[in-house]
Amino acid sequence: MQHRARKRFGQNFLHDANIIGKIVSAIQPAEHDALVEIGPGLGALTAPALERVEHMDAVELDRDLIPKLQTLDHAERLTIHECDALKFDFAALGKLRDKPLRVIGNLPYNISSPLIFHLLHNAECIQDMHFMLQKEVVERLAASPGTGDYGRLSVAVQAQCRVRYLFTVPPGCFTPAPKVDSAIVRLEPLDEPLCPKALQGPLEDLLRTAFHQRRKTLRNNLKGLLSSEAIEACGIDPSLRPERLCVEDFVRLVKALTRHH
Repeated sequence: MQHRARKRFGQNFLHDANIIGKIVSAIQPAEHDALVEIGPGLGALTAPALERVEHMDAVELDRDLIPKLQTLDHAERLTIHECDALKFDFAALGKLRDKPLRVIGNLPYNISSPLIFHLLHNAECIQDMHFMLQKEVVERLAASPGTGDYGRLSVAVQAQCRVRYLFTVPPGCFTPAPKVDSAIVRLEPLDEPLCPKALQGPLEDLLRTAFHQRRKTLRNNLKGLLSSEAIEACGIDPSLRPERLCVEDFVRLVKALTRHH
């Protein structure tokens, strides 16, 4: 019986063989990699990945898909964790596998941002991440200061990772076809994050406040957190809008904020 994509899980199953091949080539799974797939679905990426690695983990919430994954070729190499990826302990898996994780997945739009933040909090156990996301989310991840796509997500991720927009995936490659384009992104955690781990949470809070009203200046948006003098002391003009600041500027602001409180 065919599995029907479930709206509540945000399921769109990839079926285009050319695109699947292109994604696997971008990931380049090697035999001894600790590959982890989030939301393997019907196994479109899992199957070709299993041909290349000696073992692979998959995190899948929809229990009806698990029997289908267990019938894939080389399924004996696959460990399936029936779990919500937002609650999954990636750090514990990294310790268990005793090597940095390589995380892949076609992420449902409704959880893509929270899931990326969850993974960033475990970045020290991750080698790289390759995700299929809604194209506009990848554009925001990769955006440069001063552009319309640049915002909270861009800064928070670029403070921890090198971001590369790899290629676009049209709707026709999926069943059911989504109403938007998708894209593949590569995220590589930096050896030396621009923002120390202890300040990651405060940085996310600061960004939420700074970008809450994009048209307003830093002076207005950060009122109550940092004075104009404190912003100037960081070498930043308080009359700028938040999208004019680079990642390092926000890191200086969050360091000033934690000194003040």
